[in-house]
Amino acid sequence: MVDPGLVARRGGGDRHGHGPIDGAAQFAEDAVSARGRRSRGEHAGRTVFRLGIFLFACGAVWALGLFWFAGSLPVRVADEDRCGAVSLTAGTPDETVKAAPPDECRTDAIVVLTGGSGRLGAGLALLDADRAEKLFVSGVYRGVDVRRLLALFQRSSDGLESRLGIGNATDTIGNAAETAKWIAGQGYSSLRLVTAAYHMPRALLEFRREMPDITLVPHPVFSKHVKQDRWWAWPGTTNLIVGEYDKYLLARLRHIYLNLIEGLSGGAA
Repeated sequence: MVDPGLVARRGGGDRHGHGPIDGAAQFAEDAVSARGRRSRGEHAGRTVFRLGIFLFACGAVWALGLFWFAGSLPVRVADEDRCGAVSLTAGTPDETVKAAPPDECRTDAIVVLTGGSGRLGAGLALLDADRAEKLFVSGVYRGVDVRRLLALFQRSSDGLESRLGIGNATDTIGNAAETAKWIAGQGYSSLRLVTAAYHMPRALLEFRREMPDITLVPHPVFSKHVKQDRWWAWPGTTNLIVGEYDKYLLARLRHIYLNLIEGLSGGAA
């Protein structure tokens, strides 16, 4: 006869060994597993928290940059006090500028970037006021020539056709590239850039990269539909400025990348 107590003391309740000793081991394993799961959960929680802090910081920096960008938009033409205002009605220059403007108020060319109301009209008015010898219009639809462009503004091509040039760029990078090519072909060293006020920072960014040796005079155009004052209170203007700010940031990052690549290429050479 086998003493049942002896069997129990030897650790077996049955032939598979599921006795008191194995039960304690299983409990210990379960405790270790629970601690592991708890540790992984705490680690994941810390990761999510850190990610949240990082995203919040990025959002705060972006928002501060947005208000800086909106506040830096031009609110008037830079040389208006010195050179006088020009009527934005093409063909009817303001009385104060009918006389030949001083040399410091002139540039070799006027460049208009299409895409917004009032830009081409402002460019033609500046040409009428003799602020430059020629006008280049960048971003015109393909198939539209100078005659048709002038007809849209009810202007005769007599005396103007030889003073106008057009390009067909589809974005600001293309505007800068085709303008640089035209300026080089004309042998010019200065230009007056006409575009919307909200678009001016990005336009200057691209133009200065393409034409670092060309003197640029910004000439912003102000649309009555864009409310720069208290822009955050106007949903349409808010969307416009936010979108332009994001494009400006992307342009900045693109330039940093290109400068880095050019620097590495120069170092390798």
